[in-house]
Amino acid sequence: MGALVHRILVDMKIAGVDEAGKGPVLGSMFVAGVMLDERRIHLLEELKVRDSKLVSPSRREKLAPEIEKIAGCFVVEITASQIDELREVISMNEILVSSYAKVLENLHPDKAFVDSPDVNAMRFAEDIKKQCPHPVEIVSEHGADVKYPVVSAASIVAKVRRDASVAALEKKIGKPIGSGYPSDARTQGFLRALLKSGGALPGYVRRSWKTVEKAKNARLDEF
Repeated sequence: MGALVHRILVDMKIAGVDEAGKGPVLGSMFVAGVMLDERRIHLLEELKVRDSKLVSPSRREKLAPEIEKIAGCFVVEITASQIDELREVISMNEILVSSYAKVLENLHPDKAFVDSPDVNAMRFAEDIKKQCPHPVEIVSEHGADVKYPVVSAASIVAKVRRDASVAALEKKIGKPIGSGYPSDARTQGFLRALLKSGGALPGYVRRSWKTVEKAKNARLDEF
């Protein structure tokens, strides 16, 4: 019996889930999951993974493939147009619940640590469980991307995917768009130019964002 318990503990699959791109007015959001055996978590610690916001872009790009070598990874992309469509019927947090559940459905871990965007972290965990087709223990916390290496790793994978997506979008458009966040001066300038040109906004703009509505209603020199 003791040997069996030991085996179960050793073989426990641990996942971490986090998002990148929840707040931007431009581009997709990415939700990433990273999973590995509990006994291999130390490999992430040896890589010195941290929350993606605390890691330089060049360091993130080096870490992401190293993470993918030692762990199973699954990433969900939710485009700007999909976000707009979904927000007509559900909240942004509910979109994240569904996306986190999809990641966990594909990774199928025994236990998952998730970074909660909900003010009520326990509620976020329960909402994910309701959408998971298999039993999974979920630890949902604010700041999980700082506290747990497996969530830090997911944060890095998601951020690298988001950055690559923005770079590809810039290349396609032929103009710099900045980070895509409403507070970014370059993003503001790009969005201002789009609105000034008239016509329908392209699909990579989150038209449901208050930033867009505010810009439409304000004089250009106020935006």
